[in-house]
Amino acid sequence: MSNRTIRTLDHHVLIERVKPDEKSAGGIVLPDVAKETPKEGIVRGLGTGRLLENGERAKFQVRIGDRVLFSAYTGTRIDLGDPALDHLILAESDILAIVEK
Repeated sequence: MSNRTIRTLDHHVLIERVKPDEKSAGGIVLPDVAKETPKEGIVRGLGTGRLLENGERAKFQVRIGDRVLFSAYTGTRIDLGDPALDHLILAESDILAIVEK
């Protein structure tokens, strides 16, 4: 599956996971099995918004480019053709926070 484009629907968000640290705080190189799955990522795509009872669409609280924190066991992992990048599609409600600079 190479170089696909994904357009999320409704209240779903496309997230690119941030790569985990290669070294511990003490400088020890971590093997893949010791690395924690990142729960942080960058918003790369937004759907059209959740449909409200009045027929309008709710605005997203996140924007493309925001760095966000999300639950560990949420979303659906997808392959967009680049093995170096890890992407998820999840509901906006699964995003816990926006990381401020």
